[in-house]
Amino acid sequence: MRDQYLFDKIDLHLIRVLHTVLIERSVSKAAIRLGMHQPAVSAALKRLRDLSGDPLLVRSGVSMLPTDTALRMVEPAARILRSAEALFSDARGFDPRTATRTFRVMANDYLDPLFLPRLVALIKSEAPLCPIEVLPLSPDVHYQAHLAQGEVDLVIANWPKPPDDLHLGRLFSDDVVCLVSNDHPAVRRGWDLEAWLAAEHIAPTPTFPGAKGVIDIQLDEMGLTRNVAARCAHFSIIPDIVASSLLVLTTGRQFCQRYVDRLPVTVLPCPLEFPPIDYYQLWHSRSHHSAAAVWLRNGVRTVAESLRKT
Repeated sequence: MRDQYLFDKIDLHLIRVLHTVLIERSVSKAAIRLGMHQPAVSAALKRLRDLSGDPLLVRSGVSMLPTDTALRMVEPAARILRSAEALFSDARGFDPRTATRTFRVMANDYLDPLFLPRLVALIKSEAPLCPIEVLPLSPDVHYQAHLAQGEVDLVIANWPKPPDDLHLGRLFSDDVVCLVSNDHPAVRRGWDLEAWLAAEHIAPTPTFPGAKGVIDIQLDEMGLTRNVAARCAHFSIIPDIVASSLLVLTTGRQFCQRYVDRLPVTVLPCPLEFPPIDYYQLWHSRSHHSAAAVWLRNGVRTVAESLRKT
């Protein structure tokens, strides 16, 4: 009976206050984010402390820290809010002009550098009240779990073979080229396969020790090895590294071409023919029929089509 008594005292607004206070670790910051007066947030926090039997936030020097109990409550509170958001937004249909649901997109930085800025611009233009979170697709992220748990709406990246347990939409293919500094000898003299393999290459950091990227996997299949002299975990800064060195980046043309006007770099054909790099958007069955998720996927496809024309 006591559990039912406590449950009857909890409403969605109280869950929202709980989550915001624990994320901000500050009553005043939570009040600003929630659009509430600080005394109202303090009163809600008092109710939450009474219901949980825990202080939730405790002072540590000049800051506030969540208790162990509070830390265990953050993710369940976030799930409740996401579920409520999806429940009511899809029940009403999705009107981008008035919707307030949050879109969460996970992507790696191998993408065309214009892709994510254009996607965010489209969402904010057509769905101005919808927050958008762009999350990194880093090597240690289990993106399938994030999709399955509803923590992410979409994953956008390239895979030699996409996972077969998710829905996917092909966005575009990109042919493989090389990006080099304008001072690289190959710009003047050209190169053959032997010279390309012997050149100093830069490649992304492996997803785990011993792992190989798409280019090196394909070279292995051909019985070839290139000279990888540098690795970088941040793909988006590799063109800047290339511009000030004699390192060679081998990747998609669409990515490389964006830097030609900004940096002293040149796009050269690769002396070895690789299969095209295919980019996809992936989503889970749980959001396959969601009106909001369908709208987002259509937006991603629109952005991909616009980039193919530039």
